[in-house]
Amino acid sequence: MREALKFYIDGRWVDPQSDATLDVINPATETACGRISLGSAADVDRAVEAAVRAFPSFSRTTRDERKELLSAVLQVFATRHDEIAEAIMDEMGAPWRLAQRAQAASGPQHIEAAIQALDEFEFEERHGTTMVIKEAIGPCALITPWNWPINQIAVKVAPALAAGCTMVLKPSEIAPFDAMLFAEVLDEAGVPAGVFNLVNGDGPTVGAALSAHPDIAMVSFTGSTRAGIAVAQNAAPSVKRVAQELGGKSANILLSDVDFARAVKRDVRECFSNSGQSCNAPTRMLVPKEHLEEVVDIARRTAEATVVGDPRADGTHMGPVASEVQWNKVQGLIQAGIDEGATLVTGGSGRPDGLTSGFYVKPTVFSDVNNEMTIAREEIFGPVLAIIPYDDEDEAIRIANDTPYGLSGYVSSGDPEHARSVAARLRTGMVHINGASLDAQAPFGGYKQSGNGREWGPHGIDEFLELKSVYGYGA
Repeated sequence: MREALKFYIDGRWVDPQSDATLDVINPATETACGRISLGSAADVDRAVEAAVRAFPSFSRTTRDERKELLSAVLQVFATRHDEIAEAIMDEMGAPWRLAQRAQAASGPQHIEAAIQALDEFEFEERHGTTMVIKEAIGPCALITPWNWPINQIAVKVAPALAAGCTMVLKPSEIAPFDAMLFAEVLDEAGVPAGVFNLVNGDGPTVGAALSAHPDIAMVSFTGSTRAGIAVAQNAAPSVKRVAQELGGKSANILLSDVDFARAVKRDVRECFSNSGQSCNAPTRMLVPKEHLEEVVDIARRTAEATVVGDPRADGTHMGPVASEVQWNKVQGLIQAGIDEGATLVTGGSGRPDGLTSGFYVKPTVFSDVNNEMTIAREEIFGPVLAIIPYDDEDEAIRIANDTPYGLSGYVSSGDPEHARSVAARLRTGMVHINGASLDAQAPFGGYKQSGNGREWGPHGIDEFLELKSVYGYGA
């Protein structure tokens, strides 16, 4: 049972301004695995004041000084890696293999990416007699989600440090302990007092106070589209920059010349990874009508081979979803699929057989889905795949783009050039061709209601910089 009742402000662990607390629930057991304090507007004020004081000196540090600091963070993180992985497993239910090799491992990945990006990053660029300078935007608010917690923390903190910004982090109250361990990592690595601050709390209190605070220059938010709208509205009166990484409903187009046995198995597993709780998950599988029966059979067998259970048990592929609220949401959307006439191939409502407690969801596959159904329109954020048949390539592209989201897309073909030609027509910020992995130096972000931010690598550093034109340089 973790007790984490202090906040990290101005280089010290301090008591909160109120005595409100929250039990953090382990979704595998439905019991408390720890307790945190809930912050208030007064705690936010104190943290922002520290970030404001630290900004003038930290923003003037050199590239080499910031690289050295990030390298120190990387070294300390390595000593706490498994501890962070265990916290993630307990607080949001990731199976140990996923927690250790993907969830916790994503932290150093983004720190390394920021160091690498700094090597060649141009902070000054001459245009004739004008010097265009990129400089730190100011104290920033970082608001992060529970589904990939350390990933989303590191992907904001590392480029903010690289840019010379100070910051206040509000991690998700559902998965806060990895963030507090990360604060300890930053402290041990020698991040100067006030540069990084952490206040726990909920969105309507701490999140709202941060996004509205007049001394915050920029908000970097990752979460639902609904919450992202609220953050933008809170930030609007002070005209601060808001970078948003929001929801998705990514289409996965399987072209007629693909190896279906390989591609379907791979992509069903990708959809169910992290219990389906990834904003860029390939949740809409678009398949040629003439191959629908073959695809459905492969998807059914893959789903039924997925081992759901205790995150600590060997061989578990999929743990629970992160909370009771999320479980209820997923159950409601599965029922909507049934009620609206989609064919339930496997899975469905309720817990998997043999699991009587924990927020576990059956790996679920629907077929005969059309793009007007709720399960094709709404982000489910659970292990639910919608298979949508199409007549021809133009229809597949039309269906893929017929969504308020535009985060990611997937295209598979036996001919890579053919896949690239389809990818060029998708209105998404990212496209995976033939199962290609993400690239830590390439921008991560989307179109439309998936947000306006771009993270990872040099583009992630750009998010935390302001442009200044200085005129009058001689020839």
